[in-house]
Order: sequence, then structure tokens, then C-alpha cells
Amino acid sequence: MLSLEQLGKIQAFKGLTEDQMLKLQPHCVQLEFPKGTKLFTEGDPAEDLWVVVEGSVKLRFELPDKYSPLDEHTVSSGKVVKDDQVAQTFGWSCFVPPFKMRLSAFCVADKTKIVKVAKSDLIREFKNDPQMGYTFLNYIITVVGYRFGQFRDEIARIKGDLILAGW
Repeated sequence: MLSLEQLGKIQAFKGLTEDQMLKLQPHCVQLEFPKGTKLFTEGDPAEDLWVVVEGSVKLRFELPDKYSPLDEHTVSSGKVVKDDQVAQTFGWSCFVPPFKMRLSAFCVADKTKIVKVAKSDLIREFKNDPQMGYTFLNYIITVVGYRFGQFRDEIARIKGDLILAGW
């Protein structure tokens, strides 16, 4: 089980009180994955929130008939960067219909540690403590805004490449 100190270092939980973190603590599972591990696939049911605490994860879209997405298909990279955990939080789709993963996630560091929390556990705790839910989901809105910014930047990059290529 993760310690309260470890939980307190996760940006998604920073606004929570110690009592609230104690309630979430049993639901947080730390997992470790080697490089190349696919955490989830675009279209999978979105049932968990994932936070990178060590290593790096890339979110990529997959094209039909492609076994392994290329680096150029990377939309977002969640790398542990001091004081910037927004990029390291995945799975916000578990809170938004149709509750499906929007991209595929791949571990790209030699060792990646993830804290995973089931949406069902989070929602149960939020029903018991609406303030906790408000604080947490306020952070998730920040994550969603960050992702949309990354998508915008990627579209601009692709359009710029097409212009330069004379398309």
C-alpha cells in the first residue's frame, strides 16, 4: 500500500486533506511496467485513473492494420517532470461518456511506475465526501484542458508539415 507521503506527492491528491487521502489510500495501487508495455488500447473501457510516478508513458493513436504505433503517432507524452504531473495523469475518460479510452498508452522508459485507482472506488468516496470529489475533479478538468492544448499543438504541427511539403 502507498504511504500517505507518497500519495501527497501525487498532484491529483495535493488539494485533499490527510483524512481524505486516508480514505483513498486503500484504493491506490502502485504497479511497475517494463519498456514497451501497452497499458491500454484506444476504445478499451475507461475504468481507471492512471498517474505516472516514475518513468514515462506516451499516448498514441493507432491506425488500422498497424501493429505498433509509430512515434509520429504520439499525441501526448507523460514523463515525470518535477512539479508537472498534469502530463502524467491518464484515464480522465473514465469520468466522461462513453467511458472509452481515447488513445493507446505505451511505457517508454526502462521502468515505469504507475499509481492506478479504479473509477468506481473514487466515485464511491466522492459520494461520501462531495468536497473531495469537487477538489479532485477540479484537477481532472485541468488535465483535460492540458490534453486539448496538446491536441491543438499537434494539429498545428501536422498542418505546418503539410504546408512545408507543398500539399
